[in-house]
Amino acid sequence: MSPNPFVKKIRSVVGLLVAIAFICSAVFAEDGDRKVRQKVTPLYPELAKRVNAAGTVRLELEVAPNGEVKTVKALGGHPLLIPAAEDAARKWKYEPMKESTTAVVEFKFAPNQ
Repeated sequence: MSPNPFVKKIRSVVGLLVAIAFICSAVFAEDGDRKVRQKVTPLYPELAKRVNAAGTVRLELEVAPNGEVKTVKALGGHPLLIPAAEDAARKWKYEPMKESTTAVVEFKFAPNQ
């Protein structure tokens, strides 16, 4: 017996929403007027996938006046996920400003990514 068309439609919508959530793995908290020019999404580490490690990694970034990320400090997250988030965050580029600023960013990881 096949599911009714309404159930099929609901399943496809839910599947699409789940896919979109996984694609949009980085959630950004920008400071003030400083905008991100280039964002890099972290790769989900293979070991983390194998052990089903999931969660949010929270990082504090120090951004130089030229927009380059100078330092990255982990504020929280699973130890298997932190290095991937740090590597991605170091590649971000911000708009230039007259002085250094800080930003807090979060990267969400889910086992099905």
